[in-house]
Parts: sequence; C-alpha cells; structure tokens
Amino acid sequence: MLAYVARRLLLMIPTLLGIMLISFVIVQFAPGGPVERVLAQLQGNDSSATSRFSGGGNDFGSQSAMQPGGSAAEAGASKYRGAQGLDPAFIKQLEAQFGFDKPAPERFAAMLWNYLRFDFGKSYFRDVEVLTLIKEKLPVSISLGLWMTLLSYAVSIPLGIRKAMKDGSRFDTWTSAVVIVGYAVPGFLFAILLIVLFGEGSSFLPFFPLRGLTSDGFDALPWHLQIVDYAHHVALPILAMALGAFATSTLLTKNSFLEEIRKQYVLTARMKGLTETQVLYRHVFRNAMLIVIAGFPGAFISAFFTGSLLIETVFSLDGLGLLSFESIINRDYAVVFATLYIFSLIGLVVNLLSDLTYTWIDPRIDFETREA
Repeated sequence: MLAYVARRLLLMIPTLLGIMLISFVIVQFAPGGPVERVLAQLQGNDSSATSRFSGGGNDFGSQSAMQPGGSAAEAGASKYRGAQGLDPAFIKQLEAQFGFDKPAPERFAAMLWNYLRFDFGKSYFRDVEVLTLIKEKLPVSISLGLWMTLLSYAVSIPLGIRKAMKDGSRFDTWTSAVVIVGYAVPGFLFAILLIVLFGEGSSFLPFFPLRGLTSDGFDALPWHLQIVDYAHHVALPILAMALGAFATSTLLTKNSFLEEIRKQYVLTARMKGLTETQVLYRHVFRNAMLIVIAGFPGAFISAFFTGSLLIETVFSLDGLGLLSFESIINRDYAVVFATLYIFSLIGLVVNLLSDLTYTWIDPRIDFETREA
C-alpha cells in the first residue's frame, strides 16, 4: 500500500504541471488582461464583474477610438487597446508591474518555482497577499461545502438504502418524484423560494437572516449562542444547496444496492437463515457503498470550491466561488492561478484518500496487486 501511495503522490507532479501549463497557455491567447483593465479604468470605463451583468460598463478599450487626437495609426502603435495617447514608458511600467515584460516561458517557470514554495504573491488589484485573500473567503466555503456535503450524504444514503429495500412500493414511487424534482430544479431557484418564504422581510415566516455568516457582535456572545447564531445564518444557504445535491447520490445509492441485492451471494446468505438486516449490513453494504464513495471526491470538491457561486450571490456571502469568478472576469491572474493550483492539489489528495477509503470499507481490495 505504501508503494501505491508513493506512486500516486509522484503522479500528482505531472498532473499539476499539465493543469497549470494548459491553463497558462489558454490565458496567453485570451483577449484582455490586467494591463487592459488598468487602461480601461484610466479611461473611466467600469470593468468590474458586477457592472457587466448590469450593463454599466464597456469592453476594454471600447472608447479608445473616440479619444481626442486618436487615429488609426495610433491605434496600431500599441498592442493594447485603449493605449492611444499614453506614454509608452508608462505602458512598459505596467507590463513590468504585472510581469508581462518577460517571455511567457520564463514567467511560467517562475510561477511554478514560487508555487512549489507556496508563494502565491499578491493580488494584482487588491494589494493583498493571495493566501490572505483566500483565508478571508475560506470560512464561507467551508460552511457551505462541508455542511452541505455532510447533510446531503446523511439524507441520501439512508434514503437510497430504504428505496432499494422497498423497490416498487408506494414509498419508492413518491420519494422518486421528490428526488426527480430536486434534481431538475436548480439550487438557486430553491434559494429564491426559501428567501421568499423564510427570509427577513418575507410576508410569510421572516425568520432567517439573508446576509453574512454571523450577526453583529458575534464575538461577544457566549459559545452556545454563537453556535445558534451561526446555524441561524447558514441554514437557508445549506438547505438550498442540499436540496439539489442529494438527488444524484440517492439514486446512485439505490441502484448500487439493488444491483448487489440481486446477486447470488445474497440469496445464499438468506438461505442460511440470516435476517434482512444482517444480509444488508454484513454483506451488501460494503460492496454497494464502493460506487457511492467513488463519487464523493467530485461532489465534495464541487460543493466546496465551485458549486456555491450563485448561492453566495443570492445570500450575499463572499466566498471562494465568488472570489474565483471575479478574479477571472477582472483578469486578476495571480488569484486565478493560485486558486487553480490549490483546488487542483486538494482535488488530487481527496481522490487519493477516496481510494484509500476503498480498502478500509473492503479489505479485499489491494491496489498494489491489481492488474491493469
């Protein structure tokens, strides 16, 4: 097993290298960039992420052709849109500030060397260390991702097992209808419905707050009231995310158990006089749960890092999902590549832990001796 873990850890190196290389190459060909964003701000164009949704901003350099004294010749004199009339020395200073005065291979090599030492530098536009910025947003993502994943699995696994045992019954029919509705309706629509019904200002049951993870004066509260206040704030966002997330894992659990229940070894166990509970938890459970565990890393990473953007927006929560989105829109490449590197590394580690959990549930599995 140690040899298998060592091989997997070594394979993470080329995997991370490939992810970062492909992303870096794509960025080189993507239109716009941090220099263009600075030039757009100098011209008075609002290039923030939210202004693009509201229609308040323009594309980078969209007004450059209308600047006094601008001409087609000047437009071709710079590789940046919106650079007309500006001192070339100032443009070079901007390039040096963002590191674009160096060739792309040199910039990529320097980035990898820094990331190996977990030195992610500063955000281009916030003047804050990237790690500090991520730490500030992490509590929101932990709250949403961790509790949502635990809640959805706590509901879906028992429900899926029960549906498998009652396959074809009335219970299986009406719970399947609920699961299908939960799968079909997006989480942010559930979020809006919950806000209308239970959010502050609602005309029905205005019980839950709609902003932040805690109330003002949270630190002054006793520890038990802090727990209550925290649960009060995260209840609606977590419920909105879990209503859609538990559907897939419920059906996966049911189908996995149905497949195992119909196998010959289950019939043999029943013929030996074992009860249904003994057959289920002594024989079926560890075999059927393997496929459910296989889907856990993807669900966890998706919920923890990328699945909460709309929920964060609806409930005014500033987490990693919103940070990543705004960084991409605003061309804050320091944050984009840092979060990509961290998320990819965590995803690879979680997948390794998932494989190791296989051997914990079923000791018969040995990754070292399996044949390709």
